[in-house]
Amino acid sequence: MIKILNLYAGIGGNRKLWTGDIEVTAVEMNPLIAQIYRDFFPQDKVIVGDAHQYLIEHYQEFDFIWASPPCPSHSRVRRSNPLQNKPIYPDMKLYEEIIFLQHNFNGKFVIENTLAYYEPLIRAFKMGNHLYWSNFIIPDKKSDPRKHDGTIEELEKRKGFNLSQFKNIDKTKILRNCVEPEDGLYVFNCAFKDKQTILEVQH
Repeated sequence: MIKILNLYAGIGGNRKLWTGDIEVTAVEMNPLIAQIYRDFFPQDKVIVGDAHQYLIEHYQEFDFIWASPPCPSHSRVRRSNPLQNKPIYPDMKLYEEIIFLQHNFNGKFVIENTLAYYEPLIRAFKMGNHLYWSNFIIPDKKSDPRKHDGTIEELEKRKGFNLSQFKNIDKTKILRNCVEPEDGLYVFNCAFKDKQTILEVQH
């Protein structure tokens, strides 16, 4: 069994196509979004809390760690309209987690974030409009950028999540932040391509 820690889990876009002999622990700060994740993945252990703190306290318990820290302070989109977006400090927890896992974790890990408005401080793999820091090779592949435009129904179809039963949430924002499920599966398969437990693309 592969024990997986899924940090900043959102509604589980990266995790959606994972199958096989896995045990997933997901950490999400927002209780409403954590409940949506729990509804989609009732077999996973879902923790409402600080993913950054949970990582340093529990990293040794897992074989594979995926983290998708918040990206707005790094994103090129923020810098595309400086009159509308006030300059802020970039959230350096992103690099704290990269450096920490590089030097302390014995399993496989990947940290995902958007293309930054600056040159990344640590070299990463690029796929589509996103960067992946990992301790295994992630070959580039043709990957459609996340499409932020469209109706909620169009975004739901693209991501494969139906949010119609959920109320009082910003569905557009949640779906825009959702990792493409195919990319999540591709990255996982890159991590475990040498194991019999490789997760097959769903047909």
